[in-house]
Amino acid sequence: MGKKKKIFVLDTSVLLHDHQSITNFEHHDVAIPITVLEELDKFKIGNDTKNFSAREVIRFIDKLSGSHSLQDWIPLGNGHGKFKVILVSNPEGLDAETIYARGKNDHKIINSALHLKEKNAKTDVIMVTKDINLRIKAKALGIVAEDYETGKVALENIQPSSVCTVENVDSEQIRQIFTKGHIEENDILGTNKIANGYYILKNGKSSSLAVYNPHLDRIERIEKEFVYGIKPKNAEQAFALNALLNPDIKLVALQGVAGTGKTLLALASALEQHKKYHQIILARPIVPLSNKEIGFLPGDADDKIGPYMEPLWDNLKFIKSQFGENEKKRKAITELEENGKFVITPLAFIRGRSLSNIMFIVDEAQNLTPHEIKTIITRAGDNTKIVFTGDVNQIDTPYLDEHSNGLAYLMDRLRGQNLFAHVKLEKGERSELANLANDLL
Repeated sequence: MGKKKKIFVLDTSVLLHDHQSITNFEHHDVAIPITVLEELDKFKIGNDTKNFSAREVIRFIDKLSGSHSLQDWIPLGNGHGKFKVILVSNPEGLDAETIYARGKNDHKIINSALHLKEKNAKTDVIMVTKDINLRIKAKALGIVAEDYETGKVALENIQPSSVCTVENVDSEQIRQIFTKGHIEENDILGTNKIANGYYILKNGKSSSLAVYNPHLDRIERIEKEFVYGIKPKNAEQAFALNALLNPDIKLVALQGVAGTGKTLLALASALEQHKKYHQIILARPIVPLSNKEIGFLPGDADDKIGPYMEPLWDNLKFIKSQFGENEKKRKAITELEENGKFVITPLAFIRGRSLSNIMFIVDEAQNLTPHEIKTIITRAGDNTKIVFTGDVNQIDTPYLDEHSNGLAYLMDRLRGQNLFAHVKLEKGERSELANLANDLL
């Protein structure tokens, strides 16, 4: 006997998070309230990912309906359940609009689920939403409500350090890696071997920083070197620079709390390699405070986005400060800016572009959905390197968490791939005060 069939009611946040979500509920039935269609209609115009997702969902529903009426249950295809739109939002019993407030779309969506529950007393009706508050309100009225779990990452897959210490390495092998710069892997790493994995090889008081090269099946030594005036202050920063400067690694994820140097290292390495690329782009998603759009802020476009881009400019100013006014490297930065070869921009401003011959750094990547991360990577053309930096515990968008954000998804899915490297920066290097706050507050 198969599993008992359920009805899942999806809200707008789920459809915008994953425009294919309707087909991700196995053999169960899926319903969306008519209010959700109204909200999708509002989101369909624009060039942001949520606008793209809204258009995709609308097209999918239109194709699905065909000659059917959406008031009837429509088969979703082999191995899937059925789909319909719930028109009624006035249940006979409990009424969310009476209990909470009238006119709010969230309450109409709850009422649609309540109506469905009344009409399908023998079937489990479950609301699925990325909105925590909506889940709580639905549960208060007796509706089972849960988060959308597809694409979620188990915390143990992203929290452990990306750096592995290998004890009791043969002293001769430690000596060789110092003299030759590399040694054959020969099962030194054992089960810890992973493509582009970073290691501290130890034998008593002797130790070496190393990376596993999957192309040559060997362990290579890493040295702490200056990169455009910036020198790594700890092992993780040295590993990060190795990944950022390695031409065989096309995709890098740098994870770490504020002050660990993620963005600074990415920027310094990009400037170091500026002759390899036609352009360096440093971007970050704009996440408005209190969820207000930037249109609420005074001034023109530059005035509105300025506060969001300021942390990126601060990193550039710090690198510039390592050189005197007339030094060659400082002049090179100014020249790159003037020629448009170095650009700091909101992420939304480069959507739709093909990324060829570019070093592309995306800051605050934990505020992106898995779909947004995938969209960026699939635009990569020839000679392009993409770097995502962020902290999976510092999320500013209401519908993402440490399990469901794009940065965590990226690290989980691509771990061990030859083109990918992930480094978790553990130690804050901003100041003793900043470290104290990260540790204790």
